[in-house]
Amino acid sequence: MNQRIVEKLQSHFADSIVSVNEFREELTIVIKKNDIVKVCQFLRDDDELKFDSLRDVCGADYYRPEGRFEVVYNLYSLKNKFRMRLKVRVEEENVHVPSVTCVWQSADWAEREAYDMFGIIFDNHPDLRRIYMPEGFEYHPLRKEFPLMGIPGSLPLPRKN
Repeated sequence: MNQRIVEKLQSHFADSIVSVNEFREELTIVIKKNDIVKVCQFLRDDDELKFDSLRDVCGADYYRPEGRFEVVYNLYSLKNKFRMRLKVRVEEENVHVPSVTCVWQSADWAEREAYDMFGIIFDNHPDLRRIYMPEGFEYHPLRKEFPLMGIPGSLPLPRKN
């Protein structure tokens, strides 16, 4: 199945594919971030592949000079009982990524979580707001530079009795 997916994507989106990796029979394809929506639409709508379920979207911070952040999409095909992973790399200077909520509505809360924790902004998201932290909180707690003990005074806490 991995080979067939790669062949189909290369025939339709050769310029969109950054890299392909297979490890322990799990397929991961890195896509240019501006092409993520059309690749996802293809994977969902193709009659043979039918990746009809977006299981998760998550962010990652590698704290490296180029491609600091990644957004990871875990897809599943109910028809083929097969899963794969898509990734897009995001630069620290431009943390915008197109939202895939137009392809899978299940991306809604997962993209909000990635925004809240990493500060990755999903363009065209229908309701991009914080999910865990207060709206006025100016930090993103899962970024590598965020202190493990938090930032004193950054959140109003209940008074001790």
